[in-house]
Amino acid sequence: MGLGKKMGWALLWISTMGLFTLSAAATVHKVGDSTGWTTLVPYDYAKWASSNKFHVGDSLLFNYHNKFHNVLQVDQEQFKSCNSSSPAASYTSGADSIPLKRPGTFYFLCGIPGHCQLGQKVEIKVDPGSSSALLAPSSAPGQSPLPNGPAPLGTPSALAPPPSAASTLSYYSLLCLPLAAYVVAFYSLCV
Repeated sequence: MGLGKKMGWALLWISTMGLFTLSAAATVHKVGDSTGWTTLVPYDYAKWASSNKFHVGDSLLFNYHNKFHNVLQVDQEQFKSCNSSSPAASYTSGADSIPLKRPGTFYFLCGIPGHCQLGQKVEIKVDPGSSSALLAPSSAPGQSPLPNGPAPLGTPSALAPPPSAASTLSYYSLLCLPLAAYVVAFYSLCV
């Protein structure tokens, strides 16, 4: 096999692995899209959440003016009653990136009096099984875990990917291998 053919195989392998990496990339979900996290403009955060698909390894991005808003992670009962007295985590930077490190349902609200009642709250259902869990970003700045309520998403127990993440990675690998074989076969016909 000549040097040109070896380089072609190497380039093909690198390209295939690059495609695999792109398929495993995590999604950043900007809460409220261009509206952001606010009460100034009426926004249906429940509708926004239902129109998105959240996976382990993705992250939520809350953009807001931190003099007028915050983000608190609470449990289901606190969420339903807009009770912000003992959140599991508190975010106050105004540009909070919260990694979704495990499957489950997570609840967020603004702790400024009256804001939650105006609809500034969101329920996020995170599905397991995304290979992007292995690529999850580190814990978000501005987070301060508190003792009561659900474990915040950035706690040490949340850092390990769920067991399904490794199996999903294998699943994606199995999908990429036939694709790679097809591309190699096509390439060898062309050379």
